[in-house]
Amino acid sequence: MTGHTSSTENPRRIVVVGGGPAAHRFADAMVNRGLEGWQVTVLTEEAHLPYDRVALSKALTETDVDLTLGDASMWDHEALTLVTGERAVKIDSVAKSVLTAAGNKYEYDHLVVASGSDAARLPIPGSEHTHVYRTLEDVWAINKAIAELREKLGRKVNAVTIGGGLLGLESAAGTEQLGATPIVINGAPWLMNTQLDEGAGQALGRLIEAKGFEVHGGVFPSEVVTDDDGNVTGVLMADGRTIDADLVIVAIGVKPRDDLFRAADGEEQLFSLGQRGGVVINDFCATEVDGIWAIGEVANFEGMCLGLVAPANTMAEIVADRLHGGEATFPGFDTATKLKLSGVDVASFGDAFARTEHSLEIVYADPARGVYQKIVTTDDAKTLLGGIFVGDASPYMSLRPLLGRELSAEPGAYLSAAGGGEAPETELPDDAILCSCNNVAAGTIRDTINGCGACEGNSPVQELGELKGCTRAGTQCGSCVPMLKKLLEGELKKSGIEVSKALCEHISLSRQELFDAIRVLELTSFEDIMAKYGTGAGCDICKPTIASILASQHSAYVLDAGRGSLQDTNDRALANMQKDGTYSVVPRIAGGEITPKGLGVIAAVAEKYNLYTKITGGQRIDMFGARLEQLPDIWKELVDAGFESGQAYGKSLRTVKSCVGSTWCRFGVQDSVAMAIALELRYRGLRSPHKLKMGVSGCARECAEARGKDVGVIATADGWNLYVGGNGGATPAHAQLLAKDLDDETLLKYIDRYLMYYIRTADRLQRTARWQEELDGGIKHVEEVVVNDSLGIAEELEAAMAKHIDTYEDEWAETLKDPERLRRFRSFVNAPNQKDESISFVPERGQIRPATNEEKGGVLIASTIPVRSETVGAEN
Repeated sequence: MTGHTSSTENPRRIVVVGGGPAAHRFADAMVNRGLEGWQVTVLTEEAHLPYDRVALSKALTETDVDLTLGDASMWDHEALTLVTGERAVKIDSVAKSVLTAAGNKYEYDHLVVASGSDAARLPIPGSEHTHVYRTLEDVWAINKAIAELREKLGRKVNAVTIGGGLLGLESAAGTEQLGATPIVINGAPWLMNTQLDEGAGQALGRLIEAKGFEVHGGVFPSEVVTDDDGNVTGVLMADGRTIDADLVIVAIGVKPRDDLFRAADGEEQLFSLGQRGGVVINDFCATEVDGIWAIGEVANFEGMCLGLVAPANTMAEIVADRLHGGEATFPGFDTATKLKLSGVDVASFGDAFARTEHSLEIVYADPARGVYQKIVTTDDAKTLLGGIFVGDASPYMSLRPLLGRELSAEPGAYLSAAGGGEAPETELPDDAILCSCNNVAAGTIRDTINGCGACEGNSPVQELGELKGCTRAGTQCGSCVPMLKKLLEGELKKSGIEVSKALCEHISLSRQELFDAIRVLELTSFEDIMAKYGTGAGCDICKPTIASILASQHSAYVLDAGRGSLQDTNDRALANMQKDGTYSVVPRIAGGEITPKGLGVIAAVAEKYNLYTKITGGQRIDMFGARLEQLPDIWKELVDAGFESGQAYGKSLRTVKSCVGSTWCRFGVQDSVAMAIALELRYRGLRSPHKLKMGVSGCARECAEARGKDVGVIATADGWNLYVGGNGGATPAHAQLLAKDLDDETLLKYIDRYLMYYIRTADRLQRTARWQEELDGGIKHVEEVVVNDSLGIAEELEAAMAKHIDTYEDEWAETLKDPERLRRFRSFVNAPNQKDESISFVPERGQIRPATNEEKGGVLIASTIPVRSETVGAEN
């Protein structure tokens, strides 16, 4: 079956049933191929323009977000008509017409059905009281219900999601962002059991547990329990347990909307249907009835219907190609998936379960860390068949385009979590599909970068946004964007073109350029900065970056003048959110030196507010378990006793670790404690691209482990040796020697210059070790700038640091002075001191700590997922 064109006076009529991503992609494909001789009418029962269901989770938490697909002006084409609010109810294949619920009839020459699917519901008592997660109206209803329940109940809402797959986990995470406690019920023994094997599922479970989900696995629900007024109170499980619930979301999958293809009583069944639904199509997406095509989730190909955007887009392109006389065929389903959940890295592709005969599985697993990586190959360990990655999915994007191809190295070399170093660099073949959502090959992207035929003068493409617009790669789910960016930079370097260092798609400047621009023009607000240098409303990259830049330049209260909404979660609370939703309070103890009276105050506060206490790795005392509304009261007692914020929550100086030095130690050659105190008081509150740690050792025995710090100071008989660029964490690095035998004044001067140069020139979230590695010349360049003043900016750097030192104010104390600032620390407007009953505590070694899942009677702990915070629970 092939298409044919006709004159514009008598155009061929195409009717499209459905207004989702598949229908939009078909209409777009027709426009791109040319609509001369065609008239396309799209019928959608929703009131909206076609929107991106992949990004539906955004609409759950941001009800005003615009998910419209593509450029809305496409619908202005004279040969393209979009009819909203029109539901098709019957196909008359003899008369070649579609009848709608409103009684309207649309005649066609070709009918393309993209009716999609409905959310599956549970056949259990009480299911009519549940929500589903399928349309904008669905997620808006969930948002509204949680807000109303929170207001009505005066506490956190228990939001139960039934279904532990991709959509279930994303919806549960969305409810947490709305202030609810996320609870997941999954009938299978492990999460995402359709995409992950047991080992990967168990690793994912540990990650989800650490994020604060409560998960009940391996048992099915039997009833949604309600009270006499119809309010949901719980979910009764098959094993007799009842899980407390105020709201229930069902996300157990979808079923094809194939009603149009089912014969009414007494009529002949014209279409073949799959065993589990969906209309059967051939390899060019045609049904058995001439002139009728099916694409997307309603289409059953080789016994499968799949709710993924990539095959839907491919089907849409195939039908458009066929109607224009082409011979494209459907290659089958790409089942690769990637979980979009902050802090949980999960990906699966290809033959993930190693069902291919004689296939090999190369596995690295670290259950304690929640890491699982598996590559599946042919029996000779050469050809890639699939893979699963949990906890660290960094190899996914480079491996997925190589599916079905020979690997350039041993499979184990690609298991990044195994500690074997960086994965081998692989040059993607031109025919490798980099963006599966839009079926864009690496060769197409290379051709576009080196000379886009759609651009004026066939000019090269040098910006990521422009490349996405020209090729469509990275415009759907976005998981291929890192690989796309890497390919762009590689091709530009080959051509001798300078690679763009744009901060994000909203700001074309690099962080360093933006920092300098804000400094020179003395800009002080996010709005002014975006008006001059940005576009749009900003994102999770540019917002906290600008907040950090403003804080490091002006030392102003970080939550004033609209800056509060830009901050990460911990900065917004001026405390460290823990996995149970409470906060930890860390007062500054400079150099680890504290008086007995000070210890007594901390002990009294911890006892009064029932807080769990622990000595941190940075020689401070951390108090865990404080509720948001308790923070100001705790701060007041500490501030009144002479303590101040330890900034354990910010991208700033954390601690300066020290040994006891020459004051007490018989080996000490300098007073390391006094120097550590001086450094901590000098640089306290200094906002930077990433957190900073320092150490001062009183002799070469290095008891303070100074060479593992961003700034390390080691005493010698002749002064101090200064080391810089040491980091702990996932990629440890030893600090490198910058200068030797310095006196106190010179030491401070060099540290001032070093820190300010780092703050001005490093990329966002870049540790000092990585920053030094990427500088042209490395440590020698740092030495030239800091010690020899090769750039002539030493005085300027010192002056900037002096300004910070002179204007520093303690954020806790400043909050306590202002009633308006204190309003941020209320849990509920009408009940500022309401206790959160969802958090329970148990004794441990004489202290109170949050209860675990077993102590609560569940499978995993019940708490919350911190939002947009890279420092959750971390203070060391």
